[in-house]
Amino acid sequence: MASGDAREPANIAGWPAQQRLEAAITKAAAERGVIVKRATEPDIARGHGFISSQREGLDLFARIDPDDAIIMAEAIWQFSHHVHGGLLHHKGPVLTVANWSGQWPGLVGLLNLNASLAKSGREYSTLWSENFDDDFFLSGFQEWLETGTITHDSSHVRPFDPDQAKGKGGTVGREAGESLLRSKSIIGVLDEGCMGMHNAILDDHFLHEIGIFKERLSQTALIAEMERVADEDATAARVWLEDREFEFVTGEDPETSLTDEQIHAQLKMYIATGRIADRYSCDAIGIQYQLGMIDVAPASDLAEGLLNNSERPPILRVSDGEEILPGRPIPHFNEVDEGIAVDLVATSRIWPALGLDPSATLHDVRWGEDFDLPGGTEFVWTFMISGSVPASHIDGGYASAKSYRQPPMYFRSGGGTLSGVCRPGPVVWSRVYQLPDGLHADIGLATAVELPEAETERRLKETTPEWPIMHATLHGVSRDQFMARHKSNHVTVAYADSQEAAKTALEAKAAFFDRIGITVHLCGIT
Repeated sequence: MASGDAREPANIAGWPAQQRLEAAITKAAAERGVIVKRATEPDIARGHGFISSQREGLDLFARIDPDDAIIMAEAIWQFSHHVHGGLLHHKGPVLTVANWSGQWPGLVGLLNLNASLAKSGREYSTLWSENFDDDFFLSGFQEWLETGTITHDSSHVRPFDPDQAKGKGGTVGREAGESLLRSKSIIGVLDEGCMGMHNAILDDHFLHEIGIFKERLSQTALIAEMERVADEDATAARVWLEDREFEFVTGEDPETSLTDEQIHAQLKMYIATGRIADRYSCDAIGIQYQLGMIDVAPASDLAEGLLNNSERPPILRVSDGEEILPGRPIPHFNEVDEGIAVDLVATSRIWPALGLDPSATLHDVRWGEDFDLPGGTEFVWTFMISGSVPASHIDGGYASAKSYRQPPMYFRSGGGTLSGVCRPGPVVWSRVYQLPDGLHADIGLATAVELPEAETERRLKETTPEWPIMHATLHGVSRDQFMARHKSNHVTVAYADSQEAAKTALEAKAAFFDRIGITVHLCGIT
């Protein structure tokens, strides 16, 4: 089976990559005396063989033997809810498999599907490969064919012991956690469930236990608020950005180019989002955008990146003309990923207490390859998100950042990104996720590294060149360890001023999560 996108142009474009993936899996199975049967024939009229709706997925599962072994082969981004319901009721063993490709983000879709299944308590096995002839894939595949399960290396993970967090970080984190439990926190949710990401919805009762509550809002409220933003306010925001040499790469054709009208609407969205967050006293706010608003407004990514930065165009409150949260981010969780929201609430409280810039964001776990760094060959991840990175993460800030039109295949209404190469430096990475027993957090250290310009350009061309990119090495966590363990297609990143500061910040965030009742797992060298 192959769960696909809900957008048919993406399914059609990715179908050749899917066919290559399925051929490789079928060949590996045949060499081991196993026949792989496709659950449904490709639809010639549609031009692909992906499951592209929830109804289609449920109907397909109703037709197959509930005890059959299933391979979910994922070569592109997929909407997990297309198959989530069917997999939950299916009795046979399930293997999820992805291609290792920057161009075709099957591994991103795989991580989302895995996390959605894990949240629901549905057991699965998982594999990935570039060419499907390596020992890692073949030995794992053989193990699954024989046993229905795969054992991955998790030796990099250990439980957080709060009794060992005796330093400044532990004290700051515990105090911040106690403060949250006393005062509580509100996160603004502008519609949830973006792109079928079941794993991005944290159940209310688990959030309530840690002192966080949802202010449920509609994206139609955001459209209405945008209409109330004065043109001169949006123009002032653009002047502010251009005074800092931020470049909008514009053109004349709105179907393929970023236009002044699109930028103007995006800056109204930025101001409107900030005002809504202020009105409802939200400590973080998330716009779903890619389902619903994509048809009526330009991309939200520029607005999101501006909100996530400490230095940003002023947003004035309508009632009194005062600036909203000057010199601080209004944390935004892209695609309404509520695990990211919890993480941003933590960062916004802990980083300032440690004298650090709380500007943070999420990235897609997009891809990666080995690269020869000064200290030796290391696996360097390509982390990307669709344009919502704060300018302080960009090497050179606003003056080095650019706004490109989002790819027309996904963003029909246009709108620009906030793009650039993330600066080298120490980083704390983390992920808050839900399992049947409650909320968990994985946390570790990373380094954003500088790669040669030619390598950066190659990686951008292999992925999505309009989007911001971070080159990251994870401390003490291999590619396959991370992939097997990670419960999301997203990862949260926040910079520190030094490696020592990063260690202190990690200890503080771990202590914070532990104090409010999240089960914390330290990953790699911390």
